[in-house]
Amino acid sequence: MKVICDRRVLIDALALMGGVVLTRTPKPVLSCVKLSAASPDADEPGLTLEATDAEISVRLRSERVEVAEAGESLLPADKLSSIVRESIDSTITLATDGDVTLVTGSDSKFKIFGQPVGDFPAVAAFPGEADFRIKAGELHRLIAQTIFATARENSRYAINGVLFERAGQQVTVVATDGHRLALAKGRCVAADGGSDEAVKSSIVPAKTLNLLLRLFDDAEQEVEVKLADNRIHFRTDQAVLASSLVEGNFPPYSDVIPKDGDKKATLPTDGFISAVRRAALLTNEESKGVRMAFAEGGLTLTSRAPEMGEAEVSLPLADYTGDALEIGFNPAYLLDALKVVDDEKLQFEFKAPNKPGVLRTGPDFLYVVMPVNLS
Repeated sequence: MKVICDRRVLIDALALMGGVVLTRTPKPVLSCVKLSAASPDADEPGLTLEATDAEISVRLRSERVEVAEAGESLLPADKLSSIVRESIDSTITLATDGDVTLVTGSDSKFKIFGQPVGDFPAVAAFPGEADFRIKAGELHRLIAQTIFATARENSRYAINGVLFERAGQQVTVVATDGHRLALAKGRCVAADGGSDEAVKSSIVPAKTLNLLLRLFDDAEQEVEVKLADNRIHFRTDQAVLASSLVEGNFPPYSDVIPKDGDKKATLPTDGFISAVRRAALLTNEESKGVRMAFAEGGLTLTSRAPEMGEAEVSLPLADYTGDALEIGFNPAYLLDALKVVDDEKLQFEFKAPNKPGVLRTGPDFLYVVMPVNLS
C-alpha cells in the first residue's frame, strides 16, 4: 500500500477512530486502526479506516487521497495519530511493506511496526436495506437533547443507554438517570413509507451516540439506520457505525411524565439561562439548590450558602397561570437542558413544590426534573 494523504483529513479521521480503539487491552489489534487503500476505479475508492472495540465499530472512507498502490495495513492508532498530528506538512505519505509502514513527510521519516492485517476482527457491513432514513441534523438534535440525562454509573444498566423508539415516520429518543428525564421527537423516512405504526425500540449505548455526534457532521446528509441481530447500524455514503445494544428494559417513561401540572410559566429562554447561572453562583455542594418563586408578577430566584453569601435574581415572565408557587431545583440539572433548547421561549409546568417540574419547548422536546428540598 502506498498513499499520499491530506494531513488535516487524516488527523480528523484518526481522531474519530480514537473514540473507538482501546488503549489498554490484552488484544493488541483492538488498539489498532486498519487502513485500506483502493484505486479510483474500485467500488469504494480512496482510503478507508476501520476501528473496533468489539462492541462498537466505525468505518470511514475518504477520497481526498492519491492512491499510488492499493493495499492494507494495521497500525497502532495512538502512534500513527501522534505522528500525523505533529507533522508540519500539508500531505503525508504512507507506504507499507508487510507489517511495516513508513510515514514520510518533507523532513521526516517514521517506521511503524504494525500487526498482521489478517488478525483484525471483521467489521460488519451494513445489513441489507435500511429500516429508516433521517437527516443527520435531525439525528444530532435528538441525541443532543437527550444524551446529557443518561445515567453515568447505575446498577440499572438499561438507563446507561438512550432509548430509541420508532413508529411509522416518528422517532422518539429518551434518556434518564432517575433524577431527570429528557425526551425528544423527530421525523424520519421509513422504508415501508410509514405504514407500519408498531413501536420498534432499542437502547443504544451513550458512547455510540457520542461518536455519532462527531461522525456525521453534514446536517443535510441522510443517515440510514438498521436494527439487526441485537445491533444498530448507521450509514452514510462515507461512513458506517455499528454498535451492540444495551440489554434490559428501559423504565416506562410515559408513567413518570406529569400530566396534571396546573401552574404554567412561559419564560424567555436566554433570560432564564442567565438568571439560573447567576443564582447558582452562590451555591455549593451542601447548598446546591436554587429557590424559584413563581407568581403573576414574575419569577424570583434566590440562593444562599453558609460562609459565602446570598443571591437574588428577578425575571419577568411572558405569562403565568395558576397559584403562586415556590420550588427548588439543582441549577446544574436545569442548565444541562437549557443548553440544548433551540426556542426563544419555553414553558415550565408544576403541580406542587414536592412534585417534578416539566420544561417544554413545542411538541418535540420535554424535560422532567425532580425538585430539591430547600428546607
